[in-house]
Amino acid sequence: MNFKHLRYFWTVAKAGGVVRASEQLHTTPQTLSGQINQLEEWLGHELFRKRGRGLELTSEGRVALGYAEQIFALGDALEKSVRLSRGQAKPLEFRVGVADSIAKSVAYHLLEPALGMPQQVHMTCQEGKFPDLIAQLSLHKLDLVLADEPVSRKIGVKAFNHPLGSSGMSFLCSPALRAELAGDFPQCLQGAPMLIQGPMSSVRQQLDHWFNKYQLQPRLVGEFDDSALMNAFGREGRGVFTSPTVLDEETTAQFGVEVIGRSTELVEEFFAISVERRITHPCVAAITKAAKADLFAK
Repeated sequence: MNFKHLRYFWTVAKAGGVVRASEQLHTTPQTLSGQINQLEEWLGHELFRKRGRGLELTSEGRVALGYAEQIFALGDALEKSVRLSRGQAKPLEFRVGVADSIAKSVAYHLLEPALGMPQQVHMTCQEGKFPDLIAQLSLHKLDLVLADEPVSRKIGVKAFNHPLGSSGMSFLCSPALRAELAGDFPQCLQGAPMLIQGPMSSVRQQLDHWFNKYQLQPRLVGEFDDSALMNAFGREGRGVFTSPTVLDEETTAQFGVEVIGRSTELVEEFFAISVERRITHPCVAAITKAAKADLFAK
């Protein structure tokens, strides 16, 4: 196919006529009509029919226009993705998967150093279930997976865990709800409305054991895979919720809640998982270095 002819056809269809399209293309109507006739002969169908003083698309013309729209849209996308201005360096591609059990604020703090590098970075983030992300990592569709659990040998995927740090857990709630809770922490949790992580979270099993240890029976209000949604319910006073202690200052300021207690027995660990034993990707190196030196240093 002669894509120059297709471009002429597309322009005429958009302009609504040969004369107007020829002005846009800086050519004569006769030349433009001849080019479109060649395209029609190649396709074996008429693409336009006369309607009054103008033209309208035939059914085959409407089909051709749909494909032309897709072809030229892909061409524009290709140019934006690949073409570089003179002297411009190609951005470093960084594809990362984030397990949906990780708090969004933690994910942001972990990933932010990658965008602070001197080299321009094009980061693509994908959130999903841990097993699904590990499968994509094994197929080299991702450069890194951030998770709150290490990859197990039982999964059968050759991947390596790079520990980033760990944090105890804080219990938080709205000031109005705190006023309704009786006693000191942790006894104040007895019978209190509770928002907790879903069963797939690494913290959930610890939390269940912790409640049993202290003989506490809070009133379970909701279970959440998405920590941001859990925090939103907590902000509205729907229940007590937990969050990594390293985020206390940020969480209390963002959601207008207060810390009612902390536990170092409940620990959430964070890992950068890659298919490389030795970290070579500059973004992964920046993330691991910043996590150990800043976020989890305290």
